[in-house]
Amino acid sequence: MRIVLIDDDQLVCMSLKMILEADSDITVAAVGNDGAEALPLYKQHNPDVLLMDIRMKGMNGTDALAELVKEYPDAKVLFLTTFVDDEYIVKALELGAKGYIVKQNYENIVPALKAVHSGQNVYGTEVMEKIPDLMKNGDSFDYSAYDISEKEYEIITLVADGLSNKEIATNLYLSEGTVRNYLSSILEKLELRDRTQLAVFYYQHK
Repeated sequence: MRIVLIDDDQLVCMSLKMILEADSDITVAAVGNDGAEALPLYKQHNPDVLLMDIRMKGMNGTDALAELVKEYPDAKVLFLTTFVDDEYIVKALELGAKGYIVKQNYENIVPALKAVHSGQNVYGTEVMEKIPDLMKNGDSFDYSAYDISEKEYEIITLVADGLSNKEIATNLYLSEGTVRNYLSSILEKLELRDRTQLAVFYYQHK
């Protein structure tokens, strides 16, 4: 797994690089110190996951992600930060970040990267506790108007709870292939890009 790492703290970069490369499955292809480097480094190295700080002295992580997804909408970005800031969490989710974890939990970084690489979304406990309240806007939403069936709605709620396709399949006694098909149909009906946007959509219209 190839990683590009961006953090404006040189000491953090050095520490993270050592932690990551202690795992034989991970190679840090490049290190940057400003969000403005995200797009050029991504173009140059085509990493499996971009691991990035969110609050930096130059361009912050969410602005960098906004720029990145214009050219690489399927980019997998995991935010690693000291700040569990409401505004940053909402923006990161809306832009399609695949994860948001805090730096203090260093033991979770490698597992989080591997989970994101495999297609899962990863949010630290501190972030997960905030998401439902942050995303509520009080608007009611008629899923049936978008031809969303009861089974599809059930899948939407499980995605919003952070379950993987395998876990959803187990819960609903379906095959993973069937869950993937349902999910593709749901995303098409709601005109959403991925499961992260779907989770955000659910909480915004809960």
